[in-house]
Parts: sequence; C-alpha cells; structure tokens
Amino acid sequence: MNITEIAKNANASALVLAHLSTDLKNQALSLMASALEENCQAILAENAKDLEFAKNEGIADALIARLSLNEEKVRGMSKGIRSVVALEDPVGKVKSVMEMDENLVVEQVTCPIGVIGAIFESRPDAVPQISSLCLKSGNAVILKGGTEAQNSNKIIVRLLVEAISKVPGVPAGAVQMIETRSEVADMLKEDKYIHLIVPRGSNAFVKYIQENTRIPVLGHSEGVCHGYIDEFADFEKSLRICLDSKLQYPAACNAMETLLIHKDYAEKILPELVAKFSEKNVELVGCVKTCQIVPQVAPVSESDWDMEYNDLKLAIKIVDSFSEAVKFINKHGSGHTDVIITENRERAEQFLNEVGSASVMWNASTRFADGFRYGLGAEIGISTNRTHARGPVGLEGLVIYKYKLYGNGQVVGDYSGANAREFTHKPLGMRPGSNGSV
Repeated sequence: MNITEIAKNANASALVLAHLSTDLKNQALSLMASALEENCQAILAENAKDLEFAKNEGIADALIARLSLNEEKVRGMSKGIRSVVALEDPVGKVKSVMEMDENLVVEQVTCPIGVIGAIFESRPDAVPQISSLCLKSGNAVILKGGTEAQNSNKIIVRLLVEAISKVPGVPAGAVQMIETRSEVADMLKEDKYIHLIVPRGSNAFVKYIQENTRIPVLGHSEGVCHGYIDEFADFEKSLRICLDSKLQYPAACNAMETLLIHKDYAEKILPELVAKFSEKNVELVGCVKTCQIVPQVAPVSESDWDMEYNDLKLAIKIVDSFSEAVKFINKHGSGHTDVIITENRERAEQFLNEVGSASVMWNASTRFADGFRYGLGAEIGISTNRTHARGPVGLEGLVIYKYKLYGNGQVVGDYSGANAREFTHKPLGMRPGSNGSV
C-alpha cells in the first residue's frame, strides 16, 4: 500500500476504535504483552542484526544505547503494556454537563484524537509503548522507526498486529508501520487522514518534522535539563540527585545537561561533585568561577549553555542568587525538566512556580520525568508544547473532547428576536447512563 492507502486504512480503523469497548481493547493489549514475552529470543536475534548494522555504520554510542535490547528490556515492554491494561479507559468520560434550557442539554465528552503518526529514532521499545497507548485511547497509529532499528521494529510490529487480529472486532489496521524516509515525507502531507504527529528524536529531527507538515505536532525538540543546588541544599541529597540525573542514563532526554550551584554552596560541594563525575569519565566544562575552584574543569563555551549532550558531558555554572538561577533556566532550558535541590520549602515552591518547564522538581532526579514513573502506564513521548498535553504524554494526552447536544425539537429561532426564550445555562451532574463523571 502507498501512504495514502495506509492513512485511509488507519482512519477507517480509528473510527472503529473510537467506540470499541474497554474489554475488547484490554483483551488485545494482554495478547500483545504475551506475544512479546513468548517471542523474546526472536526479538533479541533481530535486535542483534540492528546492533551490528549500527556499529558498522558508526552510529553514535548514545543511539546504540537506546537501540540495544536484552531480556530485561523485553520483559519491561510487556510490563509496560500490562500497566496500560490496568489504567482507566480515558474515552467517553463526561467532563461537564450544561442545561441550556429545559430538555436541551450539552455534554463535553472525551474522545480519541483519531490517527497518530509516530516517528522515532533508534528505540525499539517505543513501538509497544506507543502502540499500547494509542490502542487503549482508541487511536490508530502509523509507526516509523529509524533505519538502525528496522529489524527489531518489524518483528515487534508483526507480533503486535498478530495479537490484535486474534480479538474479533479490533481492526488490525490499528497498528501499521512504514519504513522509508520518502514515506515519512509523504505521511507529513496526509493532513486529511492523520490528525497528530508525535516525533521522538534529536533536536534537528523534530524541527524538521515541525517545519514540514500542516498536521499538529506534539513533542519536544530537545532536552536541555537543569539541576540547581541552592544555598540551603543538603550535601548528600545534592550528590545523589546530581549523579543520578546525569549518570543513570546519559542518553535520555531527561538527563541533566547543566548544573547550577549557588555561590555560597559552590566551594563546599564542587570538589566532591567533580571527583565523583570524573570517576565516571564525565567531561566537565564550567564557568570562570567553577574553573577557579576546581581547575581540572575545562572552560565552557557560550554554546554549551544551550546544548543537549545526550552523553557523558556536563556544563557547570555558579550563580549569585536564586533569581539568577531561575532566569538562566528559563532562558537556556528547553522547557523539559528542571530540579531544585534545597531544604527551604518556600524557596522550592517559588522554583516550581517560576520555572516554566513541563516538569519541575524538588529534591528528586530529573530522570523521574517519565510516563511510566509518573504512573501513566507508559508514554507516547514528552511534550514541551503549551497545548492540551505537556510533559510525559500518556492516555490523557491522546484524547480530546467533543460536545454532545441532546434536544427535543428546539431551533435557534426560538432564542432570537423580541420574544426570545432565555437560556438557563445551568450546570448539571452527570446524565444518567453516560460513561464518566463530572
């Protein structure tokens, strides 16, 4: 099939998925999870081909780390799908009910977006995450992974589609995959049948998507995440949080890239922090004041303050005040995730209120900014948009709403002119028999 046919098929599937029962969706999801578990070795065999290709092509270590699978990661894929099964169905929830007049009632009800185009680099574990979230939320999805993960993605998609097809009533077109770059360019033109694009990848990659489609795009172009050690910070907490934020998975978009330290705390903690990071082969660059305190740190370049390294590199800056830290983060951050480390609750609340990022944290690793860890089951991606979905986007970010109007023969002419009827505009509770709550 060409892209238009694939998109049409997805749109037709989405119309069925939109009113599918929760039970049928959960049956399909459970079979999807089992299929991955039962075929773990086959998945790893295909992944080994991708890893060999990636290494031969000289692909960056950070991308190879995202590409690599093992038995634990495959089990994690299944666990992620099962966690989506356990989540409440987000479709058909009544958000509000308004009586416009007697026997004239309008409801605001959640519904699927429609067809999601998900384009991502390297990570085959994104396939079951995205597919399960889309299915549970009643959306069809067209997947496009990176060339470096093509063998892994193919087998995972095949297993998921086979599982879905075993449940009568669930359209197999709920999950489809395209493979070539030319197909991506064509997909970006299908604004009639595709309703949202979710890109996951590098800054340049996401910007390309945003600039080359009329379809709404949900995502983040980069993850320039900050840690700020306040003057009222706890020493041991600071060490633990900063080390985890940078080292737990340096290739992740929620890994810390810049560390800010209050001037009154810098001399106390910098030598220990630098020693710990150096033990783990982290390349450190810093401002003039940082280099004066710890001479082994290399001088920073101005461009480093806006850099997403996705690797073992960290920029360090000493700030004169809390307000300077906040201004710096809002200027140089990407709106992804930022943390303050302090024992001063008032200072922490001020940080959480004033920093404009999708995830703001107090005394916790930036690596917690994740759909599964937030209890969303999984995530289709992380958004720094200021629209209906921000931060890790799970089920709630994949539904929108429609208005359902229940009347009894009323016409607008009755409410116009000299003897017009008046609207009552009376908020009501949930209509009996509706699915959801107000």
